[in-house]
Amino acid sequence: MTACSIHPSILSADFTNLEAELHRIHTADAVHVDVMDNHFVPNLTLGLPVVQRLEQVSRLPLDVHLMIEDADRWAPDYADLGVQSVTFHAEASAAPVRLARELRSRGTKAAMALRPATAVEPYLDMLPELDMLLLMTVEPGFGGQSFLDIILPKIRRARAAIDGAGLPLALQVDGGITRETILRAAEAGADVFVAGSSVYGTEDPAAAIDSLRHVVASGETGL
Repeated sequence: MTACSIHPSILSADFTNLEAELHRIHTADAVHVDVMDNHFVPNLTLGLPVVQRLEQVSRLPLDVHLMIEDADRWAPDYADLGVQSVTFHAEASAAPVRLARELRSRGTKAAMALRPATAVEPYLDMLPELDMLLLMTVEPGFGGQSFLDIILPKIRRARAAIDGAGLPLALQVDGGITRETILRAAEAGADVFVAGSSVYGTEDPAAAIDSLRHVVASGETGL
């Protein structure tokens, strides 16, 4: 079993008071911030000014996930905010290697995301350019979706490639992560988990984070 980092998604938080919502997940390893433009995905969330303000008030590092078109143009601006990592979608980048290098040059970790139907194999040669690979376990755009088990073989293949190359690369999954599905994803090789409704949909998000972490550590869901 791999290590475990929990990044709650504020997509499931109360947008009327995001600063307070950040404090409710103080046991997390980072905050997953979903940026959507209503073009790459059929949803509109928040943009650069809001992420800038979140970076100023958050006690946790920000893991910014850009679900936007023309990532080559916009991703570096998010890196300049001082966030911990910026994730761009391979499907939205014309030059992913160049973009990954640009993000690193601006002092942030470079991460790349793949939609469920996007194969990982064409991108294996560029893994050394990345700090994290995100495999979507739902179609990006909306929270509350069910985990797609058909992604488990892709997670295993990605983990084998990462380990085979000896890379210090985090393998993140995003979508439908619960006490039940997190164990399957961890067993397949993921080590960073984005959880939205299974954290913010509870009365005690901090305890829910600890519960998810315990499932991975113990290997048992307790359900």
